[in-house]
Amino acid sequence: MRDGDFPRRQSLGFLLLYALAAAGGAMAYVPFLTILLPARMTTLAGQADVQYLGYITFCGAVAASLGGILFGWLSDITGNRRGWVSGGLVLTIALLLSVPLAKDVWTLIGIIIVWQLALNMMLGPLAAWAGDCVPDEQKGLLGGLLALSPALGAWSGAIATMPGLVSVDGRLGVVALLVAAAVLPVLLLGRPRPFPELTAPPPVEADGDVAARPKGPAVRMWLARLLVQIAEAALFAYLYFWFRAIDPAMQDNEKARLFSLALTAAVPIALLAGRWADRKDRPFRPLVLGASVSAVGLVGMALAGDADTAKASYLVFGIATTVFLSLHSGQTLRILPRSDRRGRDLGVFNLTNTVPSLIMPWLTISLVPGFGFGVLFLLLAALAGGAVLLLATMPRIR
Repeated sequence: MRDGDFPRRQSLGFLLLYALAAAGGAMAYVPFLTILLPARMTTLAGQADVQYLGYITFCGAVAASLGGILFGWLSDITGNRRGWVSGGLVLTIALLLSVPLAKDVWTLIGIIIVWQLALNMMLGPLAAWAGDCVPDEQKGLLGGLLALSPALGAWSGAIATMPGLVSVDGRLGVVALLVAAAVLPVLLLGRPRPFPELTAPPPVEADGDVAARPKGPAVRMWLARLLVQIAEAALFAYLYFWFRAIDPAMQDNEKARLFSLALTAAVPIALLAGRWADRKDRPFRPLVLGASVSAVGLVGMALAGDADTAKASYLVFGIATTVFLSLHSGQTLRILPRSDRRGRDLGVFNLTNTVPSLIMPWLTISLVPGFGFGVLFLLLAALAGGAVLLLATMPRIR
């Protein structure tokens, strides 16, 4: 067999550097939004901290939604993904370090809105860069490597808040250093092999219309991710309260360990599933399985009557959902309709990460006070089941 008969592949070195950079995004927002920002808000707002944190969550979600679409689209127009990622990195770090300078709540809210825009200036073009460089034969591997992002995001929070390491305000500096250490290597050292066919504009048909791929598969993938993300967002926000209801004696550090264990255990599983999908050319099969297992975990959580069953069911859900979301990110690049609008379209897909933050509180408020967490988890299991149906009937994409 001639060399040209072998499928061309992106270098493993670039894939590893890219995965580290993607994890840098999680290192920026996970410890900041879950630990450091609430602590700063309490300092400035006192007993009104929960109310103002709600304002920040809403405004930040809107800014992230708009920023992902805007900067992805701008990187499409300019064709310079690396430049936008670099600019977003600088602004993200600068705004993180400016948080201690905010002396009132509204200044802090303004910083967070601009920070969300800067973060998506980095993350939007970074996501599209993978679509420019990674062929379909490696998108499963790419998705598996992206499972590092939530795991490293969680562990970065543990490092930044390590007792005695730095002062409270100095923790933001630790986060900034971790983000820079994760993203800079791909910007400085990343030399991806070119794949002109991945960045070539779509052909124009005889009538002048662009010959884009059908949009149906992209819509299915968008809806499936949205359904699973609603479940993930609900658990992310209310896991603490559910465990407290199941076992009031459970310590906070045990809850944190369970969360980190689920994210860490998902990494090797996602890598194995992604490589299997590449070898067997079955890109959506692991997604169907992941959403199915997520639904099973949610049903187990709904029926759990003791702490051990609750912990085991959560681990099933947490691992399966992390695997699903990571592999989904890789395979989404396969089904986008137009290569010349990849960044913009990924910004639209990013809405599946931000919109659940707006939907989830209403679901929880409507169900939990009157019916308990069990009914909420059964509804979330039904949503995950909807994702299974959408993906199991996905037409084959070449």
